[in-house]
Amino acid sequence: MMEIQPLTETFAADVCGVDVAHLSDHTFDRLYAAWLKYGVLRLRNQRIDEAQLQAFSAKFGPLEEAPFGRMSEADKAKIENRYVTQLSNILVDGKPIGGLGNAEATWHSDMTYVDTPPPASVLLGIEIPETGGDTCFSDQCAAYHALPASLKTRIAGLTIKHNAAHTSIGKLRPGYEAFDDPREAPGAVHPIVRPHDETGQPALYLGRREWAYVPGLSLDDSEALLNELWRYAALPNQVWRQIWQPFDLIIWDNRRVLHRRDDFDPQSRRLMKRCQVLSKTAEAQ
Repeated sequence: MMEIQPLTETFAADVCGVDVAHLSDHTFDRLYAAWLKYGVLRLRNQRIDEAQLQAFSAKFGPLEEAPFGRMSEADKAKIENRYVTQLSNILVDGKPIGGLGNAEATWHSDMTYVDTPPPASVLLGIEIPETGGDTCFSDQCAAYHALPASLKTRIAGLTIKHNAAHTSIGKLRPGYEAFDDPREAPGAVHPIVRPHDETGQPALYLGRREWAYVPGLSLDDSEALLNELWRYAALPNQVWRQIWQPFDLIIWDNRRVLHRRDDFDPQSRRLMKRCQVLSKTAEAQ
């Protein structure tokens, strides 16, 4: 029997009594409803392979191909599974088997630099270091409600351009050129306050702080406004920390939460597998 156990007062919950490799439609409907309610779900001891991870993730919607940046078609062809991304610091024959390494990843929401970002991300822990590498999540519905009324008024109708050129650890993506001015950053433009597509709840939609820009403002005014907004993005009472165990499975709602990762010892091993769900709007296009 599926049981939901909230992990904070406002968001994030443990889901017990579920094997994601064998889900009835009824159980998945309850799981999906819980995901919309809590924004982040954790299911422990999900010993599944890549095919099962892909099949489960696809229940949330069509899957996004792994983010290859401007990688050549020849390099893309070398990828064994284009829908399961390896996140790892492990080297084989001196070459990394996955992305992001062991560096700290700053607060962000996945792929907001595209016009139709993936609504859901699904992450499975395989190899976990003894310390470090925790993932934190911050509730952006709570962040919006924490804003002073005057600040809500100031940002009504404003947008943010989300930088596409850098990863969440600050590394330049393949095919992009370095720049010094956030106004020159490539990327999509989204409203600062974005009502949730399915629940209608308003949430801050900040993407990530680095190289962001508010169109229509001077660079100084944009930087000042973004700095002010980010003071509310991860208040202690709206953050939950995931301390990973092997075969933990996390599903989070990119429209509702930000996330970040702690760094960890480069001599330890960490291997995670991730799927991202394609927006139905993007699929239709």
